[in-house]
Amino acid sequence: MEGAMTMNKRLARILRTNAALYTLCLAAFVAAAALMRQFTLALGEAAVMVLVILVSRQRSKSTQQSMRQYLERITGGMDSARSSNMLYAPLPMMVFDAGTDEVVWANDLFLQLAGQRDGVFESRVEQVIPSFNRRWLDEGKRESGELVSWNHRLYRVFGSLSYPEDGQGDGLMATTYWMDVTELEQLRTSLELTRPVLAILMVDNYEELMKACPESKRSAVLAALEERLNAWADTAGGLLLGYDRDRYLFLFEERSYATFAEQRFSILETVREVIAGEGVSATLSIGIGRDADGFEALFKNASMALEMALSRGGDQAVVKDRMNFEFYGGRAKATEKRTKVKSRVMANALGELIDEARQVYVMGHSYADMDSLGAAAGICCIARKRGKRAQIVMDTENNAVHPMLRRLQELPEYAGVFIPGSEAFLRVQPDSLLVVVDTNRPGSVESEELLETCNRVAVIDHHRRGSSYIEKMALNYHEPYASSACELVTELLQYLVEPTDLLHTEAEALLAGIVLDTKNFTNRTGGRTFEAAAYLRRAGADTQDVQRIFQSDLQSMITRYAIIRRAELYRDDLAIAALDEEYDRVTAAKAADELLTLKGVQASFVLYKKGNGVYISARSLGEVNVQVIVEALGGGGNSTTAGGEVQDTTVEQVKTRLIEAIDGYFA
Repeated sequence: MEGAMTMNKRLARILRTNAALYTLCLAAFVAAAALMRQFTLALGEAAVMVLVILVSRQRSKSTQQSMRQYLERITGGMDSARSSNMLYAPLPMMVFDAGTDEVVWANDLFLQLAGQRDGVFESRVEQVIPSFNRRWLDEGKRESGELVSWNHRLYRVFGSLSYPEDGQGDGLMATTYWMDVTELEQLRTSLELTRPVLAILMVDNYEELMKACPESKRSAVLAALEERLNAWADTAGGLLLGYDRDRYLFLFEERSYATFAEQRFSILETVREVIAGEGVSATLSIGIGRDADGFEALFKNASMALEMALSRGGDQAVVKDRMNFEFYGGRAKATEKRTKVKSRVMANALGELIDEARQVYVMGHSYADMDSLGAAAGICCIARKRGKRAQIVMDTENNAVHPMLRRLQELPEYAGVFIPGSEAFLRVQPDSLLVVVDTNRPGSVESEELLETCNRVAVIDHHRRGSSYIEKMALNYHEPYASSACELVTELLQYLVEPTDLLHTEAEALLAGIVLDTKNFTNRTGGRTFEAAAYLRRAGADTQDVQRIFQSDLQSMITRYAIIRRAELYRDDLAIAALDEEYDRVTAAKAADELLTLKGVQASFVLYKKGNGVYISARSLGEVNVQVIVEALGGGGNSTTAGGEVQDTTVEQVKTRLIEAIDGYFA
């Protein structure tokens, strides 16, 4: 049906007479016949020419009549003054036939825009305005969704469709009004490009730089660092001001932000050229605030972004606008920057929160692992020492810690301690304390409802902070440089309980969590990690019992090596195993760990089907930050251990996205 209507419209346009052209042609024929002394032929052609002129006039009268009917329709019920005001409104106005797209009427203002008067009428709209698209009119809208560029000007177009007579005939007409917004758009663009952007630059290893070089060379190191910062700031014509020994305030315009983002804040790489003694390179963390109402809001956004950058390990730029965070960099290894002073302060603060709480709940991430369970057991010990009974919110069926969970449940001190999130949600009271361990993302906790209900929340975590994190916190013990949450909780235990107060099973659960996240003390370990392990050993943890917890059966090992056999190398040092079958999460994680034992492999990724989604398990030896890569797919973790899931997709699609994220990471 649509094809037939389109063909009819085309035929109508072809057969429609053009009086000026036909009259000119016939006049030429008459002259030619007269010159050839063919007077009879010339007389006949003259008669035809007169007929064409008469038909053209009749058609013109018919068109004018249709236009009068149409104009009467759109001005129906108005007096002559109001009608005249509308027709001669200070907006360019153009009417075209919706069936043939031919211009049938335009006011003087529109003709001035077109730059011609006679050539507009009976021309098609696209001939007059090549960039005009009438789709929005056909969809029943009253305004064009996009600005129309015409004769080096920008217009916002309004209009509607209507019949010359109510519901009669095929003469559907389109009325359009053209508003010139060129100056307004230029002003808007200028304002957007000149909006201020504020950045806080921090030399995040300032203390290490100063300790690594002799005092006589410190000023030279700082001068070299500031030289690179000033050169980078000069490219934007901004203002760079040092306001602390290791911090700088940088104010620039929005027009320069796109260039910085496209270069992925190259200053992060440039400052590493500044090397102090002992091979220590300078690293920079940048917090950027943009798209805010006023300088105070910009500074607040920049401060939040800088805090985010530091909580993710530093050596990166984080951008905070009205809604979201954006991350750049973060490839360098994180160095330990913790002090025992902070641990003691946090321990005292946690003790006070427990003393003031009527109820204490401990919750980790969903599908608990040994790090989550061990940290929760440590908090239970602290609460028990202070005369409170803590309860662990956990799914006792869907987890990866069944052996240790059964051992804890057999203890008298843990009778009724483990409860599901739904039960805790019903029991919680206004003055309850919720301690969240081994995660800082609200979407990853065991029970989001419980998290939202509790008004006092303490977070103890070692994962790098993502764009989504728990905001309402009475206590935030977040150390991305720590090996595990169990290590952090063990440090708190040293200030709050005696080694004899810690049950042997609790000590082994904490040690098992450290062993799991450090891959048997081979990954992300520092001096504080071994101190925590030594404390747990003194508290009665049996290393052989801990080793038995991680033993797997023969079938799991066979499945694990079946996954490894299907791995492929990408970029020569990244192992990717993409599996369309469903696997156990623990088995897939262990396969990712074992892929790192292959010579030359720096990072491993295991993708496998799970229900309607695809799960990702990523591991690294430290040179590659897998958290940054997996974060592009909606996951999280830390620089050496990360994971995530993508719903309603296929393994092949996730693999493609993963390769794109890897390429973006190394770009």
